[in-house]
Amino acid sequence: MYTVKRLEKVNSTNLFAKQNLSEIDDKTVISADRQTNGRGRFNRSWIDLGIDNVFATIVLKPSKNFKSVYTNLTQYLSVVISQTLEEYGVETSIKWPNDVLINGKKIAGILSETVMQGSTFKGIMLGFGINLNAEAISLAEIKDKEATALNLETLVNHVDKEDFLNKLLYRFFDKYEEFLKTGFVMISDYYISRACFLNKEISVQVLNEKKTGFAKKVNDLGELVIENENSELVLTMGDIL
Repeated sequence: MYTVKRLEKVNSTNLFAKQNLSEIDDKTVISADRQTNGRGRFNRSWIDLGIDNVFATIVLKPSKNFKSVYTNLTQYLSVVISQTLEEYGVETSIKWPNDVLINGKKIAGILSETVMQGSTFKGIMLGFGINLNAEAISLAEIKDKEATALNLETLVNHVDKEDFLNKLLYRFFDKYEEFLKTGFVMISDYYISRACFLNKEISVQVLNEKKTGFAKKVNDLGELVIENENSELVLTMGDIL
């Protein structure tokens, strides 16, 4: 179904996957114990909290041509992460498009990168980091937003990383082919039920612009629809502030 390549230390699992993409098979997962230069969306740094946390990239090569549904794979992964976390007895929420939170604090982030060679689609790298084991003092080093870890939320001493990752990957690949056929609508009910941003006044950073309005809905393509001065804006990308 999938294979896992484990590395002791890497600058970034996404960068490793990108640099070695031609030698990496479809449905290969790059998992690292340590990540020295991890980053999230908009080039934010992802702090390495130690070997008991998840730093991984799923490499996917589903076709020779890029299809629009591939842009929703980060949302599919956010749902998979959310469902896996909830197996441990916590309640999660999702911040559009793909941040996973517990009690309003970020626990997981996703960075998708697409590689094209001319008009030929070479693959997607779905990078993700999940805080499973951390001390509160280490999380305080993350300055741009509040963060948490699964061990702190469940009040356990240690969460088994390999067991967690195995559960997550099985869940991801179990419905992956179906998701490619059906798209966002397959996960929309779950995604919207966990959405923490809907029916609120929000501001969204879109490249160098800030869009403000009422978060009305997430449509069937996974896009965020906000109302602003009697008009609707449909956002395909951005970061809720």
